[in-house]
Amino acid sequence: MSEQTLDRRSLLQASIGAALAPVLARAQRAGAPPPNILYIMSDDHASHAISAYGSKVNKTPNIDRIANEGMRMNNCFATNSICTPSRGAVLTGQYSHKNGVYTLSDFIDPKKTTVAHLLRDAGYQTAMIGKWHLQTDPQGFDYWNILPGQGAYHNPVFITKEGKKQHQGYCTDLIGDFSLDFLKNRDKSKPFFLMSHHKAPHRAWQPSPKYATWLMNETIPEPDNLYEDITKRGGASQRATLRIGEDFTETDLKVPKPEGLSQRDMRKWAYQVYMKDYLRCIRSVDDNVGRLLDYLDAEGLKDNTIVVYTSDQGFFLGDHGWFDKRFMYEETMRMPFLVRYPKHIQPHTTSNDIVLNVDFAPTFLEFAGQKAPDWMQGRSFAQNLAGKSPGDWRQSMYYRYWMHLGGGHTVTAHYGVRTHTHKLIYYYGQALGKKGAVNKPTPPEWEMFDLEKDPREMRNVYDDPAYAGLRESLKKELARLKDHYQDTE
Repeated sequence: MSEQTLDRRSLLQASIGAALAPVLARAQRAGAPPPNILYIMSDDHASHAISAYGSKVNKTPNIDRIANEGMRMNNCFATNSICTPSRGAVLTGQYSHKNGVYTLSDFIDPKKTTVAHLLRDAGYQTAMIGKWHLQTDPQGFDYWNILPGQGAYHNPVFITKEGKKQHQGYCTDLIGDFSLDFLKNRDKSKPFFLMSHHKAPHRAWQPSPKYATWLMNETIPEPDNLYEDITKRGGASQRATLRIGEDFTETDLKVPKPEGLSQRDMRKWAYQVYMKDYLRCIRSVDDNVGRLLDYLDAEGLKDNTIVVYTSDQGFFLGDHGWFDKRFMYEETMRMPFLVRYPKHIQPHTTSNDIVLNVDFAPTFLEFAGQKAPDWMQGRSFAQNLAGKSPGDWRQSMYYRYWMHLGGGHTVTAHYGVRTHTHKLIYYYGQALGKKGAVNKPTPPEWEMFDLEKDPREMRNVYDDPAYAGLRESLKKELARLKDHYQDTE
């Protein structure tokens, strides 16, 4: 029986009696209430724009509170680095080829069981507020108040079960308001699962009036590869239209491009304009994270609430001279993941374990005392958060981007494998009939990077004879992972 036809209550019944992690099992036997779960997710917030991750461009004091009082995960990755598919993976615990959300044009099947259904069946009050971006109405949530599509930064429309309503104000602050309203008016006899999803700092980076002039007289540090010569890379990089300056629109920049600038000078100018607005948007996100943390602390909810801050993927902040995401490069496949749960996670801790967005749902279910259904492809990392990583924890991960040449950025479809030390990427270059992709095959090509010697991924060592043995080993691991996750060409 497939997951589409399996009744949710049957799934719940099937999970009864399943073995839980020892610390959670002891808590259940002692009659401890299951934890609340506050999942805060922004859109396109790169780890290297969070000071807890060592950012050189900004400070995020409220987001850092989660890291200081909990754990910073250093190797959390999206399995498909683009908004809609990442959200599908978080909700279902499945890769795109299993949950049906491959590209920005896809929607999540409203009949599909998600972590929200399973937590609600386990007694949680569930809510979804902010950017949904999966086209169909949210299912499995007792309450939802979402943006239509991408939504607007200023005076946005929100949709509830009652219909559409325009609200006056700044989107990030409104999402903070609505999230606090839910918490204040929730059913206090139940644990809550709140997904609070910010639109910011998504393109076109429109800041709040409060921060419109912040950073005006500052100079944002440039990445060391802002002026990289992409013509020295392969065809996939050369096809991509992600270039700082050249590929920005007037909507992105809010002002006309200066005339007569060289390519380098245009990039230098545009980087400052772009980054200042991007960081201004993040400052509002940080403010509203602080508001939620303050509420939990004031109401005595801190000790029994799991708080997560993450983003649906990373983002290029001038790295390789680019903006946006999609590529299987470190800056965009890496998701920030900061988590606080005083009963289970020691403060000021870090983890280098490889975790994926398909792991989030199984992890939340384990903390709720439930076993993840077999059709979920992720794995709970609850024990990793306690500093007790299982001995058989993954040492490699599989990635696939399906939206061939689509979405206005002409990024080539590709898949690959990443270990703790190396990465292998195959640009297979076909749309494979997916919506939102351009049916124009491109020549296949390979990239391989030594992440220990070359963490910025500046040198493709695929054809280097010194890496021949490792190259074949990575190809075998890639094939193994494809087979494990039941992916095909």
